[in-house]
Amino acid sequence: MTLQHLWDFIRAQDAYLQSPFFPVLFSLTVYLGFCLPFIVLDLLSSKVALLRQYRIQQKSQVSWSMMWCCLAQSLYNHLLYIFPLTVLHWYWRPVSYPTQAPGLFRLVWNIVACLLLFDFQYFVWHLLHHKVPWLYQTFHKVHHKYTATFALTTEHSGAWETLSLGFFAAVNPLLLGCHPMTEMLFFLLNIWLSVEDHSGYDFPWSTHRLVPFGLYGGAPHHDLHHLKFKSNYAPYFTHWDKLFGTLHSN
Repeated sequence: MTLQHLWDFIRAQDAYLQSPFFPVLFSLTVYLGFCLPFIVLDLLSSKVALLRQYRIQQKSQVSWSMMWCCLAQSLYNHLLYIFPLTVLHWYWRPVSYPTQAPGLFRLVWNIVACLLLFDFQYFVWHLLHHKVPWLYQTFHKVHHKYTATFALTTEHSGAWETLSLGFFAAVNPLLLGCHPMTEMLFFLLNIWLSVEDHSGYDFPWSTHRLVPFGLYGGAPHHDLHHLKFKSNYAPYFTHWDKLFGTLHSN
């Protein structure tokens, strides 16, 4: 299927795309869909040694109550904050979709550019919220409730953190003039990488193993941040932590 055929199929779902409910349902459905395989792994890994060997912190246990705590926090943020804001945004900026799909090179380039820009923004935001005690205690401490990560900890955060990082992800495609299809694919990739980062698993096919030269930190990189607190502030790539001397590994 070419990009144009895929884009024509997406545009054919116009009744859904034009709905003010679409953005929040899209993000929540994608997020929970990406979390689900890891939730199943968490439930099975305590009983299946073959799975448990891939847990980064093999002595950690993920309980139903821990999962529910994270899920409830995520649903609360979506209902109370994200949903009203997306509806306001829908009224403020009506959705308009071009007929032509983006070229493949431009699509890939823009997704990479959005990801690199988000990585930088998150690094600065994250570093500040660890180095300034008031910011950490007031806003970021919620996200560090668990020192051993599991998929649903991805969105276990307060309103300020959820909205800040959501703002970065939403505004970058606009700043870079991305095609709506590129924007959707960036959202999908960004949500997947965030969930994988917090999954607590290190598989032979994990993203950081597919990207050469240690350029991408992945789940071990971020899990160590939750365990030690004072290193590995970038969400995905390793260059900013290397530059600022905050990169650590086991």
